[in-house]
Amino acid sequence: MPNFFTEEQLEIQNLCRQIAENEIKPVRAKLDEEEIFPKECLDKLAEADMMGVYIPEEYGGFGGGCLELCIAMEEISKICSAVGVSFAANALGSYPIILHGSEEQKKKYLPDIAAGKKLVAFALTEPDAGSDAAGVKTTAVKDAEEYVINGRKQWITNGGDADVYTVIAITDKNRGSRGASAFIVEKGTPGFEFGKKEHKLGIRASSTRELIFENCRIPKENLIAREGMGFMVAMKTLDNSRPGVGAQALGIAQGALDEAVPYARERRQFGHPIISFQAVSHMLADMATQVEAARGLVYRAARAIDNKDKDAQKLASMAKVYASDVAMKVTTDAVQVLGGYGYMREYPVEKMMRDAKITQIYEGTNQIQRNVIAQNLIKEYARKR
Repeated sequence: MPNFFTEEQLEIQNLCRQIAENEIKPVRAKLDEEEIFPKECLDKLAEADMMGVYIPEEYGGFGGGCLELCIAMEEISKICSAVGVSFAANALGSYPIILHGSEEQKKKYLPDIAAGKKLVAFALTEPDAGSDAAGVKTTAVKDAEEYVINGRKQWITNGGDADVYTVIAITDKNRGSRGASAFIVEKGTPGFEFGKKEHKLGIRASSTRELIFENCRIPKENLIAREGMGFMVAMKTLDNSRPGVGAQALGIAQGALDEAVPYARERRQFGHPIISFQAVSHMLADMATQVEAARGLVYRAARAIDNKDKDAQKLASMAKVYASDVAMKVTTDAVQVLGGYGYMREYPVEKMMRDAKITQIYEGTNQIQRNVIAQNLIKEYARKR
Protein backbone atom coordinates (compact mmCIF):
# COMPACT_ATOMS: atom_id res chain seq x y z
CA MET A 1 0.00 0.00 0.00
CA PRO A 2 1.36 3.49 -0.80
CA ASN A 3 2.58 5.08 2.44
CA PHE A 4 1.07 2.06 4.24
CA PHE A 5 -2.47 3.41 3.82
CA THR A 6 -5.43 1.19 4.67
CA GLU A 7 -8.15 0.45 2.13
CA GLU A 8 -10.35 3.12 3.73
CA GLN A 9 -7.55 5.68 3.55
CA LEU A 10 -6.96 4.86 -0.10
CA GLU A 11 -10.68 5.40 -0.71
CA ILE A 12 -10.39 8.86 0.87
CA GLN A 13 -7.40 9.60 -1.34
CA ASN A 14 -9.12 8.46 -4.53
CA LEU A 15 -12.37 10.22 -3.73
CA CYS A 16 -10.68 13.54 -2.95
CA ARG A 17 -8.54 13.19 -6.06
CA GLN A 18 -11.64 12.72 -8.22
CA ILE A 19 -13.42 15.71 -6.67
CA ALA A 20 -10.31 17.85 -7.09
CA GLU A 21 -9.88 16.88 -10.74
CA ASN A 22 -13.54 16.94 -11.76
CA GLU A 23 -15.07 19.69 -9.61
CA ILE A 24 -12.26 21.99 -8.45
CA LYS A 25 -9.81 22.06 -11.37
CA PRO A 26 -12.30 23.49 -13.91
CA VAL A 27 -13.04 26.49 -11.65
CA ARG A 28 -9.73 27.10 -9.83
CA ALA A 29 -8.55 29.90 -12.13
CA LYS A 30 -11.89 31.73 -11.82
CA LEU A 31 -11.92 31.28 -8.05
CA ASP A 32 -8.41 32.72 -7.83
CA GLU A 33 -8.94 35.57 -10.30
CA GLU A 34 -12.24 36.74 -8.81
CA GLU A 35 -11.45 35.81 -5.18
CA ILE A 36 -14.61 33.72 -4.85
CA PHE A 37 -15.10 31.70 -1.67
CA PRO A 38 -15.29 28.05 -2.84
CA LYS A 39 -18.59 27.14 -1.18
CA GLU A 40 -19.70 24.94 -4.08
CA CYS A 41 -16.45 22.98 -3.92
CA LEU A 42 -16.87 22.47 -0.18
CA ASP A 43 -20.45 21.35 -0.81
CA LYS A 44 -19.12 18.69 -3.20
CA LEU A 45 -16.75 17.47 -0.50
CA ALA A 46 -19.66 17.42 1.94
CA GLU A 47 -21.76 15.34 -0.46
CA ALA A 48 -18.93 12.80 -0.45
CA ASP A 49 -18.86 12.84 3.40
CA MET A 50 -15.35 14.32 3.39
CA MET A 51 -16.09 17.41 5.53
CA GLY A 52 -16.21 15.20 8.60
CA VAL A 53 -13.28 12.96 7.74
CA TYR A 54 -11.51 13.89 11.02
CA ILE A 55 -14.66 13.95 13.22
CA PRO A 56 -15.53 10.92 15.43
CA GLU A 57 -18.23 8.60 14.09
CA GLU A 58 -20.50 9.14 17.11
CA TYR A 59 -20.90 12.76 15.99
CA GLY A 60 -21.59 11.97 12.35
CA GLY A 61 -18.02 12.01 11.06
CA PHE A 62 -15.88 9.48 9.23
CA GLY A 63 -13.93 8.71 12.39
CA GLY A 64 -10.50 9.47 11.01
CA GLY A 65 -7.74 11.53 12.50
CA CYS A 66 -4.88 13.76 11.48
CA LEU A 67 -3.66 11.18 8.94
CA GLU A 68 -6.98 11.07 7.09
CA LEU A 69 -7.17 14.87 7.11
CA CYS A 70 -3.67 15.07 5.60
CA ILE A 71 -4.54 12.55 2.89
CA ALA A 72 -7.53 14.67 1.86
CA MET A 73 -5.54 17.90 2.11
CA GLU A 74 -2.73 16.70 -0.16
CA GLU A 75 -5.14 15.67 -2.92
CA ILE A 76 -7.22 18.87 -2.77
CA SER A 77 -4.14 21.13 -2.58
CA LYS A 78 -2.52 19.52 -5.62
CA ILE A 79 -5.25 21.21 -7.61
CA CYS A 80 -6.15 24.28 -5.52
CA SER A 81 -4.70 25.04 -2.11
CA ALA A 82 -7.21 27.86 -1.54
CA VAL A 83 -9.96 25.25 -1.52
CA GLY A 84 -7.64 23.09 0.58
CA VAL A 85 -7.14 25.73 3.27
CA SER A 86 -10.86 26.53 3.37
CA PHE A 87 -11.42 22.81 3.97
CA ALA A 88 -8.63 22.57 6.56
CA ALA A 89 -9.68 25.71 8.44
CA ASN A 90 -12.88 23.84 9.20
CA ALA A 91 -10.79 21.26 11.03
CA LEU A 92 -8.72 23.94 12.75
CA GLY A 93 -11.88 25.55 14.10
CA SER A 94 -13.37 22.19 15.08
CA TYR A 95 -10.38 20.80 16.97
CA PRO A 96 -10.99 22.86 20.16
CA ILE A 97 -14.46 21.28 20.36
CA ILE A 98 -13.25 17.80 19.42
CA LEU A 99 -10.31 17.85 21.84
CA HIS A 100 -11.73 19.83 24.77
CA GLY A 101 -15.44 20.47 24.25
CA SER A 102 -18.14 19.15 26.55
CA GLU A 103 -20.40 16.33 25.43
CA GLU A 104 -23.21 18.84 24.97
CA GLN A 105 -21.02 21.07 22.77
CA LYS A 106 -19.91 18.12 20.66
CA LYS A 107 -23.49 16.95 20.11
CA LYS A 108 -24.67 20.46 19.30
CA TYR A 109 -22.00 21.44 16.75
CA LEU A 110 -20.07 18.47 15.35
CA PRO A 111 -22.87 16.68 13.42
CA ASP A 112 -23.66 19.81 11.39
CA ILE A 113 -19.94 20.44 10.80
CA ALA A 114 -19.42 16.84 9.68
CA ALA A 115 -22.38 17.12 7.28
CA GLY A 116 -21.05 20.36 5.80
CA LYS A 117 -24.10 22.28 7.01
CA LYS A 118 -21.94 24.61 9.09
CA LEU A 119 -18.44 25.93 8.46
CA VAL A 120 -16.01 26.74 11.27
CA ALA A 121 -13.10 29.10 11.88
CA PHE A 122 -10.44 29.38 14.59
CA ALA A 123 -9.74 32.83 16.01
CA LEU A 124 -6.42 33.30 17.80
CA THR A 125 -4.36 35.84 15.84
CA GLU A 126 -4.71 39.55 16.63
CA PRO A 127 -3.08 42.75 15.33
CA ASP A 128 -0.49 42.53 18.15
CA ALA A 129 -0.55 38.76 18.76
CA GLY A 130 0.74 36.68 15.87
CA SER A 131 3.80 34.58 16.67
CA ASP A 132 3.40 35.77 20.28
CA ALA A 133 0.13 33.94 20.84
CA ALA A 134 0.37 34.69 24.57
CA GLY A 135 -0.09 38.38 23.74
CA VAL A 136 -3.85 38.07 23.12
CA LYS A 137 -5.78 41.18 24.22
CA THR A 138 -9.36 40.23 23.37
CA THR A 139 -11.24 39.93 26.66
CA ALA A 140 -14.16 37.87 27.92
CA VAL A 141 -15.73 39.10 31.14
CA LYS A 142 -18.25 36.97 32.98
CA ASP A 143 -21.54 38.71 33.71
CA ALA A 144 -24.02 36.45 35.51
CA GLU A 145 -24.96 33.70 33.04
CA GLU A 146 -23.03 35.19 30.11
CA TYR A 147 -19.57 36.22 28.93
CA VAL A 148 -19.08 39.61 27.30
CA ILE A 149 -16.38 39.59 24.61
CA ASN A 150 -14.54 42.68 23.38
CA GLY A 151 -11.61 42.87 20.98
CA ARG A 152 -10.45 42.10 17.46
CA LYS A 153 -9.08 39.06 15.69
CA GLN A 154 -7.06 39.40 12.50
CA TRP A 155 -6.47 37.32 9.36
CA ILE A 156 -9.03 34.67 10.24
CA THR A 157 -9.39 32.02 7.55
CA ASN A 158 -13.06 31.33 6.69
CA GLY A 159 -13.85 34.61 8.46
CA GLY A 160 -17.30 35.87 7.47
CA ASP A 161 -18.22 32.64 5.68
CA ALA A 162 -18.00 30.37 8.71
CA ASP A 163 -21.06 29.86 10.91
CA VAL A 164 -19.18 28.90 14.10
CA TYR A 165 -16.01 30.43 15.58
CA THR A 166 -13.76 29.06 18.31
CA VAL A 167 -12.26 32.15 19.91
CA ILE A 168 -9.40 32.62 22.38
CA ALA A 169 -9.94 35.51 24.82
CA ILE A 170 -8.51 36.67 28.15
CA THR A 171 -10.66 36.03 31.22
CA ASP A 172 -7.99 36.99 33.80
CA LYS A 173 -5.47 39.65 32.78
CA ASN A 174 -3.34 39.00 35.86
CA ARG A 175 -2.43 35.43 34.91
CA GLY A 176 -0.77 36.02 31.54
CA SER A 177 -1.24 33.11 29.15
CA ARG A 178 -2.88 31.13 31.96
CA GLY A 179 -5.63 33.72 31.99
CA ALA A 180 -6.79 32.85 28.45
CA SER A 181 -9.96 30.86 27.79
CA ALA A 182 -11.63 29.37 24.72
CA PHE A 183 -15.19 30.08 23.59
CA ILE A 184 -17.68 29.18 20.88
CA VAL A 185 -19.25 32.19 19.15
CA GLU A 186 -21.92 31.82 16.48
CA LYS A 187 -22.26 34.06 13.44
CA GLY A 188 -25.13 36.47 13.90
CA THR A 189 -24.58 36.96 17.63
CA PRO A 190 -25.23 40.65 18.47
CA GLY A 191 -21.96 42.52 18.91
CA PHE A 192 -20.06 40.18 16.56
CA GLU A 193 -19.18 41.73 13.19
CA PHE A 194 -16.65 41.25 10.37
CA GLY A 195 -14.07 43.57 8.84
CA LYS A 196 -13.27 43.78 5.15
CA LYS A 197 -12.20 40.76 3.16
CA GLU A 198 -8.41 40.87 2.77
CA HIS A 199 -6.83 40.80 -0.71
CA LYS A 200 -3.90 38.42 -0.64
CA LEU A 201 -0.87 37.37 -2.67
CA GLY A 202 -2.05 33.77 -2.81
CA ILE A 203 -4.86 31.45 -1.66
CA ARG A 204 -7.12 34.20 -2.98
CA ALA A 205 -10.31 32.14 -3.05
CA SER A 206 -10.16 31.56 0.70
CA SER A 207 -11.79 34.18 2.92
CA THR A 208 -9.55 36.11 5.31
CA ARG A 209 -11.28 38.69 7.49
CA GLU A 210 -11.03 40.58 10.74
CA LEU A 211 -13.45 39.62 13.53
CA ILE A 212 -14.80 42.49 15.63
CA PHE A 213 -16.32 41.95 19.08
CA GLU A 214 -18.08 44.85 20.75
CA ASN A 215 -19.93 43.82 23.91
CA CYS A 216 -20.71 40.48 22.29
CA ARG A 217 -22.68 38.39 24.78
CA ILE A 218 -22.59 34.61 24.66
CA PRO A 219 -24.00 32.00 27.08
CA LYS A 220 -21.63 30.72 29.75
CA GLU A 221 -22.20 27.25 28.25
CA ASN A 222 -20.10 28.36 25.26
CA LEU A 223 -16.93 28.24 27.36
CA ILE A 224 -14.73 25.37 26.11
CA ALA A 225 -13.22 23.28 28.93
CA ARG A 226 -12.79 25.75 31.80
CA GLU A 227 -11.43 29.22 32.40
CA GLY A 228 -7.65 29.47 32.08
CA MET A 229 -7.31 26.60 29.61
CA GLY A 230 -7.49 28.72 26.45
CA PHE A 231 -3.77 28.81 25.74
CA MET A 232 -3.48 25.04 26.17
CA VAL A 233 -6.54 24.54 23.93
CA ALA A 234 -4.92 26.75 21.27
CA MET A 235 -1.53 25.02 21.42
CA LYS A 236 -3.03 21.52 21.30
CA THR A 237 -5.20 22.61 18.39
CA LEU A 238 -2.19 23.92 16.46
CA ASP A 239 -0.15 20.79 17.22
CA ASN A 240 -2.95 18.73 15.68
CA SER A 241 -3.37 20.99 12.66
CA ARG A 242 0.27 21.64 11.68
CA PRO A 243 0.72 18.39 9.74
CA GLY A 244 -2.33 19.56 7.75
CA VAL A 245 -0.41 22.68 6.71
CA GLY A 246 2.45 20.37 5.79
CA ALA A 247 0.03 18.33 3.69
CA GLN A 248 -1.22 21.50 2.00
CA ALA A 249 2.36 22.47 1.16
CA LEU A 250 3.07 18.93 0.00
CA GLY A 251 0.05 19.03 -2.31
CA ILE A 252 1.13 22.36 -3.78
CA ALA A 253 4.64 21.01 -4.43
CA GLN A 254 3.35 17.79 -5.99
CA GLY A 255 0.94 19.77 -8.15
CA ALA A 256 3.78 21.94 -9.41
CA LEU A 257 5.92 18.88 -10.17
CA ASP A 258 2.97 17.34 -12.02
CA GLU A 259 2.89 20.41 -14.27
CA ALA A 260 6.66 20.73 -14.74
CA VAL A 261 7.55 17.18 -15.82
CA PRO A 262 5.00 16.83 -18.68
CA TYR A 263 5.89 20.31 -19.89
CA ALA A 264 9.61 19.45 -19.92
CA ARG A 265 8.88 16.29 -21.91
CA GLU A 266 6.87 18.18 -24.54
CA ARG A 267 8.74 21.48 -24.78
CA ARG A 268 11.46 21.27 -27.44
CA GLN A 269 14.49 23.52 -27.81
CA PHE A 270 17.48 22.97 -30.10
CA GLY A 271 15.62 19.98 -31.55
CA HIS A 272 15.25 18.11 -28.24
CA PRO A 273 12.78 17.94 -25.33
CA ILE A 274 14.17 20.17 -22.59
CA ILE A 275 13.97 17.27 -20.12
CA SER A 276 16.88 15.73 -22.04
CA PHE A 277 19.12 18.61 -20.94
CA GLN A 278 20.95 17.79 -17.73
CA ALA A 279 20.37 21.26 -16.26
CA VAL A 280 16.61 20.69 -16.44
CA SER A 281 16.52 16.97 -15.64
CA HIS A 282 18.63 17.45 -12.49
CA MET A 283 16.34 20.26 -11.36
CA LEU A 284 13.34 17.97 -11.79
CA ALA A 285 15.15 15.13 -10.00
CA ASP A 286 15.80 17.39 -7.01
CA MET A 287 12.18 18.57 -7.01
CA ALA A 288 10.87 14.99 -7.00
CA THR A 289 13.27 13.96 -4.23
CA GLN A 290 12.28 16.91 -2.05
CA VAL A 291 8.58 16.22 -2.56
CA GLU A 292 8.97 12.57 -1.60
CA ALA A 293 11.01 13.45 1.50
CA ALA A 294 8.33 15.95 2.55
CA ARG A 295 5.63 13.33 2.03
CA GLY A 296 7.39 10.88 4.34
CA LEU A 297 7.76 13.47 7.09
CA VAL A 298 4.18 14.77 6.82
CA TYR A 299 2.64 11.31 7.15
CA ARG A 300 5.09 10.34 9.91
CA ALA A 301 3.99 13.42 11.86
CA ALA A 302 0.30 12.75 11.23
CA ARG A 303 0.64 9.21 12.57
CA ALA A 304 2.52 10.52 15.61
CA ILE A 305 -0.35 12.92 16.35
CA ASP A 306 -2.95 10.16 16.04
CA ASN A 307 -0.90 7.78 18.19
CA LYS A 308 -0.19 10.52 20.78
CA ASP A 309 3.55 9.82 20.52
CA LYS A 310 5.75 11.80 22.89
CA ASP A 311 7.60 13.42 19.98
CA ALA A 312 4.39 14.39 18.14
CA GLN A 313 4.79 18.15 18.70
CA LYS A 314 8.35 18.14 17.38
CA LEU A 315 7.42 16.08 14.32
CA ALA A 316 4.39 18.28 13.60
CA SER A 317 6.64 21.34 13.54
CA MET A 318 9.22 19.52 11.41
CA ALA A 319 6.56 18.48 8.91
CA LYS A 320 5.18 22.00 8.64
CA VAL A 321 8.54 23.75 8.30
CA TYR A 322 10.12 21.26 5.89
CA ALA A 323 7.13 20.73 3.61
CA SER A 324 6.46 24.48 3.34
CA ASP A 325 10.09 25.22 2.50
CA VAL A 326 9.94 22.47 -0.12
CA ALA A 327 6.72 23.92 -1.55
CA MET A 328 8.34 27.33 -1.99
CA LYS A 329 11.45 25.81 -3.60
CA VAL A 330 9.63 23.37 -5.89
CA THR A 331 7.05 25.88 -7.13
CA THR A 332 9.77 28.44 -7.86
CA ASP A 333 11.71 25.81 -9.78
CA ALA A 334 8.54 24.77 -11.64
CA VAL A 335 8.08 28.34 -12.83
CA GLN A 336 11.72 28.29 -13.97
CA VAL A 337 11.26 25.03 -15.89
CA LEU A 338 8.26 26.48 -17.72
CA GLY A 339 10.20 29.68 -18.39
CA GLY A 340 8.10 32.52 -19.77
CA TYR A 341 5.02 30.32 -19.83
CA GLY A 342 5.44 29.63 -16.12
CA TYR A 343 5.11 33.32 -15.42
CA MET A 344 1.80 33.54 -17.24
CA ARG A 345 -1.62 32.85 -15.75
CA GLU A 346 -2.34 30.45 -18.61
CA TYR A 347 -0.40 27.87 -16.59
CA PRO A 348 -1.18 27.18 -12.90
CA VAL A 349 2.40 27.14 -11.59
CA GLU A 350 2.49 30.91 -10.99
CA LYS A 351 -0.58 30.47 -8.75
CA MET A 352 1.07 27.57 -6.97
CA MET A 353 4.16 29.70 -6.28
CA ARG A 354 1.97 32.47 -4.86
CA ASP A 355 0.00 29.97 -2.79
CA ALA A 356 3.11 28.27 -1.42
CA LYS A 357 4.40 31.34 0.41
CA ILE A 358 1.65 31.44 3.02
CA THR A 359 2.46 27.91 4.18
CA GLN A 360 5.74 29.27 5.57
CA ILE A 361 3.83 31.91 7.53
CA TYR A 362 0.52 30.81 9.03
CA GLU A 363 -0.13 28.48 11.95
CA GLY A 364 3.25 29.52 13.32
CA THR A 365 5.96 30.95 11.07
CA ASN A 366 8.79 28.65 10.09
CA GLN A 367 11.09 30.63 12.37
CA ILE A 368 8.76 29.84 15.30
CA GLN A 369 8.62 26.18 14.23
CA ARG A 370 12.40 25.97 14.43
CA ASN A 371 12.17 27.36 17.96
CA VAL A 372 9.67 24.63 18.86
CA ILE A 373 11.88 21.92 17.36
CA ALA A 374 14.95 23.24 19.19
CA GLN A 375 13.09 23.43 22.51
CA ASN A 376 11.99 19.82 22.11
CA LEU A 377 15.56 18.77 21.35
CA ILE A 378 16.82 20.53 24.49
CA LYS A 379 14.25 18.69 26.62
CA GLU A 380 14.97 15.33 24.97
CA TYR A 381 18.71 15.51 25.49
CA ALA A 382 18.33 16.87 29.01
CA ARG A 383 16.37 13.72 29.91
CA LYS A 384 19.10 11.51 28.46
CA ARG A 385 21.84 12.91 30.69
